[in-house]
Amino acid sequence: METAEAYAVCREIARNEARNFYYGFVLLPPDRRAGIYAAYAFSRRADDSVDGTEALADKMRAVEARRHELDACYAGAPPSGDAVLVALADAVRRFAIPRRYLDDLLDGVEMDLAVRRYADWPELKGYCDRVAGAVGLVSLYVFGFEDPRAPAHAEDLGVALQIVNIMRDVAEDAERDRIYLPADEMAAHGVDEEQIVAGAVTPGFRALMRDQAERARGFFARGERLLPLLDRRARMCVGMLAGLYREILDEIEGRDYDVFEARVALSRSRKLALMGQRTMSALASR
Repeated sequence: METAEAYAVCREIARNEARNFYYGFVLLPPDRRAGIYAAYAFSRRADDSVDGTEALADKMRAVEARRHELDACYAGAPPSGDAVLVALADAVRRFAIPRRYLDDLLDGVEMDLAVRRYADWPELKGYCDRVAGAVGLVSLYVFGFEDPRAPAHAEDLGVALQIVNIMRDVAEDAERDRIYLPADEMAAHGVDEEQIVAGAVTPGFRALMRDQAERARGFFARGERLLPLLDRRARMCVGMLAGLYREILDEIEGRDYDVFEARVALSRSRKLALMGQRTMSALASR
């Protein structure tokens, strides 16, 4: 398969699956946009490896298969008929993406097979660093950077987005017997697992979620320091993604943290309007 054709397949995967990220991706120049599409398509494949109804052993084998796929990509020998791997192999070469970040992503995905509860924030942050912070670092290499401060900010922004995902998806995750809220903070607010499974929006649950929102905003504040360290087009992309997730967080807060009634989502028109607003903001950030 030709590289251009492989990238086109990854673009369609992003278009169909990356409901929020895609709006930021389109702001990048074509070569870097293609690299992000490839990285996204592989991360989507990694997530899908553990989210199906297959037996645990099958899911573990699927994650191991992803590791072998990385072996092939970094050896420059992806299966010629696998569009995602053909594109990823080109992207990791073109943008010098360190393998350790993609390995960290797979470590995080694998955690979902064994860890369904987190005792405290440090434990949960270790998970967020792998499934989201690592993605932020992969993306940073595609964007391009020179300032040594950039990786820490990219990682923080990835964690910010993941905290918002956790807040938005409390109900969906509970249906899968996964709770990504720190157990010690749940206990401090008088929230137990049964209340979360039942979708009870108690004063304690609201206080617990308020704490998560405050934490997310702290990571956003640190992560958005990345903006002036990027070139103009990358700044536009990152500004858009940060803005989308801040809007989702605002919507969660606007619902008084009731994430059980309906899943929080932004309309296409709102995303397009936000694209314009955040693009101008990003351009003015230098």
